[in-house]
Amino acid sequence: MHPDGLQNVATDRQLGRREHSENFPVALKLLPAAHREALHAVYGYARTVDELGDSYTGDRTAALRAFMVDLDRIWADEEPDHQVLRRLGPVVRQHDLTADPFHHLIQANLQDQTVTHYRTFEDLLGYCRLSADPVGRMVLGVFDVHDPETEHLSDLVCTALQLVEHWQDVAEDCRAGRIYLPQEDLTTYGVAETDLDQREATAQLRDLMNFETARAAKMLDEGAAIVRRLHGWARISVAGFVAGGQATVRALRRTGGDVLAQQARPSKVDTVRLLVKAVAR
Repeated sequence: MHPDGLQNVATDRQLGRREHSENFPVALKLLPAAHREALHAVYGYARTVDELGDSYTGDRTAALRAFMVDLDRIWADEEPDHQVLRRLGPVVRQHDLTADPFHHLIQANLQDQTVTHYRTFEDLLGYCRLSADPVGRMVLGVFDVHDPETEHLSDLVCTALQLVEHWQDVAEDCRAGRIYLPQEDLTTYGVAETDLDQREATAQLRDLMNFETARAAKMLDEGAAIVRRLHGWARISVAGFVAGGQATVRALRRTGGDVLAQQARPSKVDTVRLLVKAVAR
């Protein structure tokens, strides 16, 4: 399958609109053009992989594998076919980014084609190591930051961001046939899978969602120490991700755990205030 044949993958304009509907661009707008364009390239790659895994109307597994073949042309000093990868190539070469994080995102989406439930929280964390943590490694790479402790904190932040995104989208994911709430937690709180696609949450589901939100918030708070380890534009950029996650936690808490009846959407005002607070520390 030729990558340019993936006709229903989001265009650059559609990807741009999605940036404005997500937490990603909050701090991005403050960055110099070179950093902003590099992060746009990384974002475009991540969103395109997600589109192939979630929305492509053909054989998604084949499409993802074809995209990985095209991706590898970057490290083979060849020109990729897909426009998103052509945009990514100069960023990879300028910052000497390794292929592993980019491969892991594709592997996560390949996993989504066959794995729809996670038995334990540890199983879910294993998925997040493929689907979320690589994005943080890419962002740090754009700022030429590679030390292990900073990368560890980045992983905590990215996993927490992935978790709160899942807790925002419980009903939507359920309708798509995916349940990210660990099966052991559903059992512990007495929540049936059929409870996840109702108009409002049961008391048991509200208790479960409050627990999951608190666990993700604790992880995010621990990872937030990364901001103090960074300087300059890297500090502002990563603080934007942290602030976006903290604003989402606040939005989830405002629902009282009923993420079915209420949309847990973060306030832009909250996000900006938390960004300023994080950078000023």
